[in-house]
Amino acid sequence: MRRGPGVRHHLAITERTYRTAVGSQTVDLPLVQVAPDVTIALLICVDHGVAFSERAGGELADLLRDARPEVVVSVATMGIPLAIEVTRALGLDDYVILHKTPKIHLGDEWAEPVRSITTGADQMLRLDPARVDAVKDRRVAVVDDVVSTGASLQASLNLLRRAGAEPVVVGAFLTEGEQWRRALGADAELVRALGAIPLFRDRPDGGLAEDWLGDA
Repeated sequence: MRRGPGVRHHLAITERTYRTAVGSQTVDLPLVQVAPDVTIALLICVDHGVAFSERAGGELADLLRDARPEVVVSVATMGIPLAIEVTRALGLDDYVILHKTPKIHLGDEWAEPVRSITTGADQMLRLDPARVDAVKDRRVAVVDDVVSTGASLQASLNLLRRAGAEPVVVGAFLTEGEQWRRALGADAELVRALGAIPLFRDRPDGGLAEDWLGDA
């Protein structure tokens, strides 16, 4: 079954976890409060094992294949296993990783400001100058585990375009809420995902309510 943005595959919410589908696999995600009235279901793909990433990466690659990407790009560190599996499944041999942690070899020439919902702090997203030629004038697939606010993804797209890349598709294991659509504008049409989850809001009875619009 072909899945795209906005497809909802949530199954159940319990007191502490949220069960959802990532492609053909089902996972239980811990619920983590990130703001006074905002809770998220947290997907950390490295916590689900090698087989999970391999299978999900292959299924995501199937969604991206018709865009004919020439190189896969993701963000460290959580995006590295995803980038490897998608690259392998597409039959490619190179991927590029963008970095949020400053390193001496990265410099500031290829950098974009970004704020993530899971960190809540301003950061800089950087492309290694030595890897610019790997994306310049090439069709790029940007992949990430979760697209939430769209901030990290938009910074990635901005940075890659400045480097001369042509982002042709975006792949994610999950999209979260709908806020990312408004943040990305026309670029939201590039996004393809294996599933979708909501944000969560406090209910008066102390429970959690699903929030698909994501106006956090």
